Amino acid sequence: MTSNTLFTLSRLGYFALVLLLGGWFVGQGISGEYTLLFSLLWIVPLLLPAKGVFQGNPYTYAWASFVLCLYMLHGLTLLYVTTDAFAFALIEVLLIGVLLIAFPFYARIRGRELGLGLKKKSKE
Repeated sequence: MTSNTLFTLSRLGYFALVLLLGGWFVGQGISGEYTLLFSLLWIVPLLLPAKGVFQGNPYTYAWASFVLCLYMLHGLTLLYVTTDAFAFALIEVLLIGVLLIAFPFYARIRGRELGLGLKKKSKE
């Protein structure tokens, strides 16, 4: 798979995840289940890597997977606990699963294309 394909897949998946979770958490805030401020705070960590994801920065893709783990835990907990939001939780978990595979692969492939990596220690 080429870096362009992974870049497109990752951007579309990330955009879909932001829309999905943004709609879910704002909906929870509007319905009164949670306060709107608490619901909006759930979206903030997801938006932190947005600039680097859309620019294609391999470093951002490398660390953004850690942010996605928070939302994976949310989705897995929702899958286990509720029956009302089972379809939402399943979509969330599957989408994040795809992103947790695509993000590191894109970071690795694009990083190699750009010649990025850890510097080797000199033998002195």
